[in-house]
Amino acid sequence: MSTEKIKVRATSSGNEIDVVVFSKSPERITVVVGSGIDGVRCTLNATANGAAYAGSVMGRELVYERSRDQVTADIARVAGYREFRR
Repeated sequence: MSTEKIKVRATSSGNEIDVVVFSKSPERITVVVGSGIDGVRCTLNATANGAAYAGSVMGRELVYERSRDQVTADIARVAGYREFRR
């Protein structure tokens, strides 16, 4: 099993950071910033317009610049995710 990594942008400095994905759903993405004992979990929630995911960790804002539709397509491709309707 390989770990999925994504690039998020720190808005204060503009730097891109590689983070490990802990869990992923169309509404939120949980990532781990750092490695080992210093790793910190951060939840990136979808923005109101669905154009990106944003969250903060230790006072810094992180942004994942992919839309909700793109993330849903990624999940469907990797894990066979299907949206169930009742």
